Amino acid sequence: MQATCELNYARFLRVLPDCDTQHLAFEFTIGTHLSYRITLTETARYTTTLMVEQHNASTPDYLKPSMQVRLYHDARMAEVISSQNTGAFAPSYTYPNRNMRQRNEKQMVNQFLGEWLQFCLKHQPTVTSEA
Repeated sequence: MQATCELNYARFLRVLPDCDTQHLAFEFTIGTHLSYRITLTETARYTTTLMVEQHNASTPDYLKPSMQVRLYHDARMAEVISSQNTGAFAPSYTYPNRNMRQRNEKQMVNQFLGEWLQFCLKHQPTVTSEA
């Protein structure tokens, strides 16, 4: 889990040109159909909180990835703290559970973030606007 979070931090630094200015937003596209927005929602001395969302008019909302990510600058780690508006993740879950989460749900969403960032880096996104 730590290795995944450390890799995700390094990948975020390569994707975002600036990640320490509060209320900054980046919109970028990959190809002709994928549009994303990363919004810096909170900055502090050692942390930055980001909202990562996909924006495609033709895709239903439940299929669009949306996650809140916290960058820990002192530890050089990036961790998903909320995904698809589900709230905070526990380190692990018993199974079955009331919300039907997988035993390693936290690890899986952080792995998804890493795969998404790797996809972005591979396809060299074009930043279309900085709000």
